[in-house]
Amino acid sequence: MQIRVAVEADLSAIIQIYNAAIPSRLATADLEPISVESRRTWFRSHEDRYPVWVITIGDRNIQSDQNEKIIGWLSLQMFYGRPAYHKTAEVSIYIDPMFQGKGIGKKLLSHAIAQCPKLNITKLVGFVFAHNAASRRLFERLSFTEWGFLPEIAELDGIAQSLVIFGKII
Repeated sequence: MQIRVAVEADLSAIIQIYNAAIPSRLATADLEPISVESRRTWFRSHEDRYPVWVITIGDRNIQSDQNEKIIGWLSLQMFYGRPAYHKTAEVSIYIDPMFQGKGIGKKLLSHAIAQCPKLNITKLVGFVFAHNAASRRLFERLSFTEWGFLPEIAELDGIAQSLVIFGKII
């Protein structure tokens, strides 16, 4: 397994993993699949300070990525889009359904936490649906605490769902 900074050629695999999360109604508020093209600007907006990392299995061949499989990804992004929050980043994490429950999320999130000092990030926040027990456990295991709760803020398939805001001071 290897964690590396994503390149634009990875965007298709990133979107495939993201879209796989939509039907479960656990990890995203998107209700329909998204396209690679619709996220190209999002991907390009991730500069060195707010990277997207992928975790892979297999070997990366310089001439061909055929032996490498992306099994998860994590992105950091500027929190709330205001300059005063420049040392806080929002974290998003998605794992291929075939690899969930195998510690992949913990590896990715641990990697991101370890990189924060180099990125001049001192706080991480994650937004997790209250009914997503696996993601809640992941954040709690890595010493994130509940910083906020937004009751019934989303509607998924006609059911009101709450959102937990997890935070960690690095």
